[in-house]
Formats: sequence, structure tokens, C-alpha cells
Amino acid sequence: MKPTLLILAAGMGSRYGGLKQIDGIGPNQEPIIEYSIYDAVNSGFGKIVFVIRKEFEEAFRDRFDQFTNRIQIEYAYQEVNIKVQGITIVERKKPWGTSHAVLVAKDLINEPFAVINADDYYGSGSFKLIADFLTNECSSSLMSMIGYTLHNTLSDHGTVNRGVCEVDAVNNLIEVVERTKIADQNGIVQYNIGSDQPLGILDGNASVSMNYWGFHPSIFLEIEKGLHNFISKNHDNPTAEYYIPNIVTDMIVSGQMTVRVIPTNDNWFGVTYRQDKPMAIDAISKCIADGVYPKKLWSQDEK
Repeated sequence: MKPTLLILAAGMGSRYGGLKQIDGIGPNQEPIIEYSIYDAVNSGFGKIVFVIRKEFEEAFRDRFDQFTNRIQIEYAYQEVNIKVQGITIVERKKPWGTSHAVLVAKDLINEPFAVINADDYYGSGSFKLIADFLTNECSSSLMSMIGYTLHNTLSDHGTVNRGVCEVDAVNNLIEVVERTKIADQNGIVQYNIGSDQPLGILDGNASVSMNYWGFHPSIFLEIEKGLHNFISKNHDNPTAEYYIPNIVTDMIVSGQMTVRVIPTNDNWFGVTYRQDKPMAIDAISKCIADGVYPKKLWSQDEK
């Protein structure tokens, strides 16, 4: 059975100033997601599931339903305000986080699946790595995360926050340690730059999590239980969010699963602000120049 790619695309793009998930980055106005779909098709994925808000549906279908002749495409909808039996929940303006986003796709996915963000570029090689794992090794007790080399995820335009992976001797994940305000300072990668916290030094070759996961469908039941517990404790907090690393950490600590960190040399970039767009355009242009993608996606003869 071919694996599925779950693309989290329900963000409002408030910091970007628009629906960044479908904003054109490539030379023919291809959004970042389209490069992910292209890489998924070429790596053996059998289905794409988008998690979106209902109000995005028309825009997404107009852009992506054209690829249904190449790969199955489905849509799941993440609601902002959900009902949980026995719990009165305060009115919210944002959904319950990335774990909630994964959970809304449970009725569409019965096979091992990868999870990515819609507005992040992960590199073509990483899709082949995760597809191989999902096809041949993934189980209810063994799941995975693509680990990016820290210095391949830094910005030339300011500091970044990253989840630095602590792994054991066989590259299984122990925990993800959040580090903030990271930048390369004259060849030394430091964190807490410009903050009131003491400066720290990081290994530029350390693995970091960019929220690129390989899951077995059995995780849906665990997320459902975890989210219910989280909501019961945070029902009156309008901004509390249940993130994927929360459920992953809980399952590792409880001994329910092992998470293998699969290293990749691919560069990663994300688009958060409108000012990030020129960088993304340049990065895709370099990929095209290097022969990673044809100038016009889906046209294999044109480079």
C-alpha cells in the first residue's frame, strides 16, 4: 500500500498578509505546496490529504484538483471551535494546534503517512527517505521524523527558533529541545541572541525537527485520547494548542513507540512573512538551475 502525504494548510497567514499556502513562488506561479506534491508523486506516495479550513476549499480545489489525474487528493477540515462531550470550551479564534490538525484526517487515512506544513519546503531527497521508511518499516511501535542539519535551516536575515533533537546511539529520538533566537555568529551557531538569557552554543551539524513526521495510522487513537485530556485541562484557555511534539514525547516517554530520526542533507526553508518571499523564489530558482526541478513542473522535457 502506498503511503499518504498529509499537508497541514489550515493557517490563516495573518503574519504573511494573505493565503500564503497558494501564493506563487515558482517561475509559473507554483506555490511551495506544488513542489511538495511533485516530490511526493515522484517518491511513490499514493494520496495527498490537505487539512484546511472550510472557507479555503474553493481556492484549494481551483489550484490542486488539477492533479487528481496524477495522485488521489482529499480534503479534511479543521474547525476553530469544536465540541467535546462533557466539556464546556471557551470561544476560540485559532484551532487546537497541529495534533488537532492531524486528527481531523483520521477517517481519510488507513495507511502509514507523512506530515508536513504547507508553507515549508523540505527538499526532494527527504520525500524519498520518508516514503521508503513508510513503505518498508513503519509500524505502530516504530515511527519517524526527518532530521535536518541545523546550519541548513538558518536564516541570513535574522534569528530563528528550532527544536534541537537529542538522539541515542542508534539515532532514535529522546527529546526535542526548543532553542530560540538562533543564528550563525562568525562561524559559531549561538542561541538566545539578543535576549536576556545567557548565550549558548549549538553544534551546527545537530539534527533539528522541522515538523516532518512519518506516522502509522494507529497514532490517531493516541492523539484523540491526548487531545481530549489536553482540552479538559485547557478548556478555558483560548490560545492553548496541542502540538505534534506533545503527543510524540508522551508516546516515547510511555514506551509506546520509538521514533527514528532519519537524517537528510536537504536544505529547508519556510515562508512566514511577506519579506520571506524573495528568498523562497531565489531558492526555487537555484533548484531549477541545479536540475532538481524542470522550469515548468510536470513537464519533464523542459529544464
